[in-house]
Amino acid sequence: MKTTKRAISLILAIILSFSVFTGCGVTRSDRVRIAIQPSAAFIPLFVAKEKGWIDQALKEYGVSVIWNTFESGPPMNDSLLAGDSDIGVIGDVPTVTVCAPRNGVGVVAIAAQAADSYAVLVPTDSDIQRASDLKGKRIAVTFGSTAHNMIEKYLISGNVSIDAVNLINIAAGDAVTVLSKGQAEAVSTWEPNVTRLIADGSAREIALGSQVGLDGTNCIVVRKKYAKANPEVVTAILAQYKRAADALPGLDNETIEAVAKALNLTSDQLRSILPKFRYTVEITQEDIDALNDTIRFLNANKIMRSKYNISDSIDKSFYKGN
Repeated sequence: MKTTKRAISLILAIILSFSVFTGCGVTRSDRVRIAIQPSAAFIPLFVAKEKGWIDQALKEYGVSVIWNTFESGPPMNDSLLAGDSDIGVIGDVPTVTVCAPRNGVGVVAIAAQAADSYAVLVPTDSDIQRASDLKGKRIAVTFGSTAHNMIEKYLISGNVSIDAVNLINIAAGDAVTVLSKGQAEAVSTWEPNVTRLIADGSAREIALGSQVGLDGTNCIVVRKKYAKANPEVVTAILAQYKRAADALPGLDNETIEAVAKALNLTSDQLRSILPKFRYTVEITQEDIDALNDTIRFLNANKIMRSKYNISDSIDKSFYKGN
């Protein structure tokens, strides 16, 4: 009997030790699926990818990297919620949507702050000059994106009701097409779309994010179960993101050309965009306030119906600083 009790005690001790190590029964993984999108807000991630820094950092843990590419935040959210991606980079609206209570996704770092990387554009020869000129017009935007937040804020700044315009949902890459083909009179979008449209003469900007109170807080989010079971993987990825952000001022031409190609930009265009962004990584109270403001704004305008404090979905423990 005593032998049996000792055996049971030993087994329970082993199970308990294993559970604590793996995150209360959550199994460790030999891979990480990183969701990425062609937005200039996430240039450091493209740099780290091109340099192979994340792959190198994760070799010691026996973890391989799989890159999942999306056009924008909403489909990336679907992938995270379905468990098909483990960590990703998204704007403020997708962040507060996917990190709502019981979704199992949380914020672990700030990818970038970039209010003026978002803009409302109209065709170059358009007579539209201000928000009031958009009444009755078709405005193209990717629903559920930060650009959606941008156009709502712009209309409100001009005392224009959202019901007074016709919002058209588009894929992020269709901004050029809808303007050039006259399918919309305006588009709300983000970099690098803004620079491409202005550079080729297709459009001009009538509003920037900072002019309408948009914070432009972009986040790095992770599935909580994955982070709990693989904390060192998340920490390593954030460290390489910061490494890439710090390397931007002196980045070599070869890497700049590769990243510019990934974003469908010229090297000069990429360099001109960089000053619009602060790739901060560390989460500050300012970031928390900005994300909570996004939650309040979306609820007030009935775009979102989940009131919560983003602090409940933030974990600062994975980023170790410099």
